[in-house]
Amino acid sequence: MFSILFVTVFLDSCLAMPIKDPYSYSSAVGQGGGTPFASYGEGRITGVRVWETNNNNYYYYYYYYYYYYYYYYYNSIAYISGFQLRYGYTWSPVFGREGGEKQEMELFNDEVIVKVSGKYNPADYICYLVLSTNMGRTLSAGLPNQVSFNFYPANMGNELRLLSGHFNGAGITSIGAHWGLVYMEGAVNVTS
Repeated sequence: MFSILFVTVFLDSCLAMPIKDPYSYSSAVGQGGGTPFASYGEGRITGVRVWETNNNNYYYYYYYYYYYYYYYYYNSIAYISGFQLRYGYTWSPVFGREGGEKQEMELFNDEVIVKVSGKYNPADYICYLVLSTNMGRTLSAGLPNQVSFNFYPANMGNELRLLSGHFNGAGITSIGAHWGLVYMEGAVNVTS
């Protein structure tokens, strides 16, 4: 009788334990001017597109040395102009704009995004964006300069659910990551 009471009290206390929140948020980085956005869709993220703009500026400096004229200088400014996520078979709207060079990655079955990192200029745009998967693949766009950021889920087993932030007419001015679990029975990604 005492053992039944003990087991009942023990099981009741286990059920009363708080359940850890399965969602987490990595706070946005960047100056954040412009229109707010939050990607959305049903199911797991199955693809990513990122557009980068490179403004390559050439400045010429001339100097004279031993009867020869030399000139050189190169300055490259790159930033993320837009991105798009695919949920299942459906692409989200483009956040930002489709300008510049496009990078694209389709995820394999059971492949999920587990890290978002990059660099941002506190005065204007996200300069560099890297999306890493649990299978070791990455998609990167932009140039790695300015201030670094690294976003990870707070809980084991979580994956990227959506990206949020701000954009203006030229590009992405801030970005944050939302992590969580996807509960899908018999779900598979679009590609194999």
